[in-house]
Amino acid sequence: MTRKTTFLILVLLAGSLSSYSQIKDSITDYISVIKTNVYKDYKKMYRKGGGSLVYPFLTPGSNQYDNVLWDWDSWLSNIALRQILTDIGTAKDKEEAIKYEQGCVLNFLHYGDWDGYLPIVIWEDSKPRDIRPENIYDVNMHKPVLAQHAAFITKTNGGDAEWIREKFYHLQTFVNNYKSHHRNKATGLYYWQSDVAIGVDNDPATFFRPNKSSASIYLNCLMYKELLAMVYLADQLNLSNVGKEFAADAENLKAAIQKNCWDERDGFFYSVDLNLRPVANVEDNTLGRSFIIHSGYPRDYDCLIQRIGAWSGFLALWAGIATPEQAERIVKEHYSNTKTFNAPAGVRTLSKMEKMYSLRSSANPSNWRGPIWGISNYMVFKGLDKYGYTKEANELAQKTISLFGKDFKKNGALHEYYEPETGVPMLNKGFQNWNYLVLNMVAWLEGKKAVEEF
Repeated sequence: MTRKTTFLILVLLAGSLSSYSQIKDSITDYISVIKTNVYKDYKKMYRKGGGSLVYPFLTPGSNQYDNVLWDWDSWLSNIALRQILTDIGTAKDKEEAIKYEQGCVLNFLHYGDWDGYLPIVIWEDSKPRDIRPENIYDVNMHKPVLAQHAAFITKTNGGDAEWIREKFYHLQTFVNNYKSHHRNKATGLYYWQSDVAIGVDNDPATFFRPNKSSASIYLNCLMYKELLAMVYLADQLNLSNVGKEFAADAENLKAAIQKNCWDERDGFFYSVDLNLRPVANVEDNTLGRSFIIHSGYPRDYDCLIQRIGAWSGFLALWAGIATPEQAERIVKEHYSNTKTFNAPAGVRTLSKMEKMYSLRSSANPSNWRGPIWGISNYMVFKGLDKYGYTKEANELAQKTISLFGKDFKKNGALHEYYEPETGVPMLNKGFQNWNYLVLNMVAWLEGKKAVEEF
């Protein structure tokens, strides 16, 4: 090796190290900006309650969500809140937060009954039970994250579940409602009643699809974790035999997801279509004589896989449903693919190769057909970390920190969702909510205690 060659290598190496240092320094700067902005106003999430909101609670933030209690928003905001309290909270701060945390769960369970219905959202002046009884099982209800929220609060406070004992019956009827009225018996999968208030508003697997036809991978991953949370709560309340039933339900659901939602061809988890005619003997004379149509070999499958690349396929990692072999394919073939999900600002909510991909701003529905959301970045990050993909998790954490750090520096606030290539904010300035989970990513990156959802 000549001196000239050695010199060039050293120059290139020095340049590379300098570039790394700049990236590292910029992330450190963004972390400082994020912490400064979030720490100073986190208590704006606290609400005293009033009207239909019987207990104190947490509101997600921004004017659009003021004095309103939402289902999965309050759960995820609570996890972010606990990270803030872990970072800077005093013992008094942590004690103060408990009534607001528990109130999120208790406000919903206040409207529980034998039928298991619980509302998705509670407005201060709303009447959550004002739904005709004959329609109560034909509408979407609270997403299956309420037991997870209760389990998170319980675990955070040393495992004491007594605060929920009197309402645990209503939590059981809620999960029973899902099992009895929102579950397809043939596949064992859970489905949406409609596309109303599903959380991922315009996911093409459900959006404008026939009612009761979408066995969403997003819904089923949430439900799997919900059942595990029920097991934990039952055990904490010394109701272990009750917990065993929910544990069996969880194992059955995991098997159903593996059987019906995993696509070996693509190496990804998808939602499935349940909109199939029943197998029945139907006489038909279209061909000029009478036949029992298709009687020779009627369908022997219960659903059709929907090969629509949505970010929710990654939730099988977050929920711990994927096998290690499946996880490897998901990460290598999908997470790492810049033509589909991997964008400079994070994870696209819909693959860029899908014909439905769109970056237009909208609020009703909110757009999940491509833009970057803080919550999808976070949940994919958690799945990557759970399966040991530290390099990829590190990359996604840094992308999210950069995204939010730039927004705070330029606009003094965060937004609801972002353009994937540039990170430019698209809608709803002042959106706090689950965006504050970036602090949990920061703690993980810094090697500190990172608060985790149950």
